[in-house]
Amino acid sequence: MYRLLFQLLFRRMDPERAHHLAFSWIRLLARVPVLRTFAAAFLAPRHRELRVEAFGLRMHGPFGLAAGFDKNAVGIDGLSMLGFDHVEIGTVTGRPQPGNPRRRLFRLVEDRALINRMGFNNDGSEAVAERLAARREVFRTTVGVNIGKTKVVPEAEAADDYVTSTRRLAPYADYLVVNVSSPNTPGLRDLQAVDSLRPLLTAVREAAAAAVTDRRVPLLVKIAPDLADSDIDAVADLAVELALDGIIATNTTIARQGLGLASPPEQTAEAGGLSGAPLKERSLQVLRRLYARVGDRVTLIGVGGVEDAEDVWQRILAGATLVQGYSAFVYQGPLWCRGIHKGLAARLRNSRYRTLADAVGADVRKAESAA
Repeated sequence: MYRLLFQLLFRRMDPERAHHLAFSWIRLLARVPVLRTFAAAFLAPRHRELRVEAFGLRMHGPFGLAAGFDKNAVGIDGLSMLGFDHVEIGTVTGRPQPGNPRRRLFRLVEDRALINRMGFNNDGSEAVAERLAARREVFRTTVGVNIGKTKVVPEAEAADDYVTSTRRLAPYADYLVVNVSSPNTPGLRDLQAVDSLRPLLTAVREAAAAAVTDRRVPLLVKIAPDLADSDIDAVADLAVELALDGIIATNTTIARQGLGLASPPEQTAEAGGLSGAPLKERSLQVLRRLYARVGDRVTLIGVGGVEDAEDVWQRILAGATLVQGYSAFVYQGPLWCRGIHKGLAARLRNSRYRTLADAVGADVRKAESAA
């Protein structure tokens, strides 16, 4: 049914307009008590064997929605109703900003991919914090908060901008993500260099501790797939050094060559970050490398090219405790989570592992022992 709706309606619409329309339907359904209860029962049946614990938080399963879909924390319950085990909002910046000029979101249908150059369009951390404070949750879900740099803020003042957002948002975050890897804010990726990243993460950690005194707010960093292997190792070592809680691997890519893209060149040449199926292998490589470096000392979240239960399973075996998706949601629709959970439960039952935690990193450890 959804595939037909996509072909007849959404595919003919501007992708950003289609996103807002679909998201408004999700939010509307979540406001109707009886309908949302039935929707959740059908779309988000629970599988006890998929329960996981990460950052000291217990979740119904490992699969969540990556940042970028709900930038302003307006539809958390609706997304939980669809079956996402955690929802990461944002990216949120210190100041409100409109983002880049439209058009700024493009579908590569043949590649099951997207290109975006949204530019962190969002309401700003003050407005989002007020929205989170006023939220009365309908469905209990883990909420991650992803923060980034305001475009007009100079790189030298980036830490202060992140700290501003941290002070406002940390009280409402189950975990906090420092995004230094979007390709759509000039100079942002320069902050991934360890010499810049160390003081930034230290400042955010201190600000979160000052803002929330009754618990530790888990702190993560999100990195790009375009980092050289030596830079990935450096970020991994820094995460261990700073006792960071997690790393998210990976954001979108600026690469186009070597990805086997089938879409017309005039589409693939659009500037921005590429996400979806073509990113699958590189994101998996980065994840494996990170796990080989940090082991169980840092929790990893795998994202990039995740389309089905097999992709989720492969990322768990590669070292991910949690897995996220986004682009495939556009192409697969509201039954996506249901299918992933069902398939993942079947894979776990047919494996040698008793729990998902037992499977985390198993392929990497096996390869290391065989080397």
